[in-house]
Amino acid sequence: MAGTRAAIRYAKAVLSLANDQKKADVVNSDMKLMAETIAENIELSDMLNNAVIKAETKKSALEAIFPKLNAISTGLFDVLITNKRINILNDIALKYSVLFDEYNGKQTAQVTTAFPMTSDLELKVLAKVKELTNKAVELENIVDESILGGFILRIGDKQYNASISNKLNKLKREFTLN
Repeated sequence: MAGTRAAIRYAKAVLSLANDQKKADVVNSDMKLMAETIAENIELSDMLNNAVIKAETKKSALEAIFPKLNAISTGLFDVLITNKRINILNDIALKYSVLFDEYNGKQTAQVTTAFPMTSDLELKVLAKVKELTNKAVELENIVDESILGGFILRIGDKQYNASISNKLNKLKREFTLN
């Protein structure tokens, strides 16, 4: 929990600095690259979280892995090393992207379906999104066969459940109560 709060504070500070220097887009690309690389590479994640490995070793490894980052992004490495917070780099990168999208009026909507979305279902989902928010939304499709059919839409802290499994569970509750 404390790591998440710290990650949000660092991400806000980096976004503020990047906006001041008109480099927010470039830094967002850097943050996405860092988040993807750390998520895909277990050894890198383990190294960042390992308290035995010296901070300078971590810094030189990050600089070798990410040689073409913006100065703001590489400056974040120095700040995190100095404050002994390099282990939350991935969280900061993820939070930065979310804050950047919010700042630009964009949101990502997660759509869980039992099968990959068709264009017809995508239109229905986008219509529901317009009811829930007036922001530009990017759809992220998650396939989960356990919902049987329909979809579950999550935008920020709002959720709309139009899945078959949810409807069946409602029917089951109604029959067991009567």
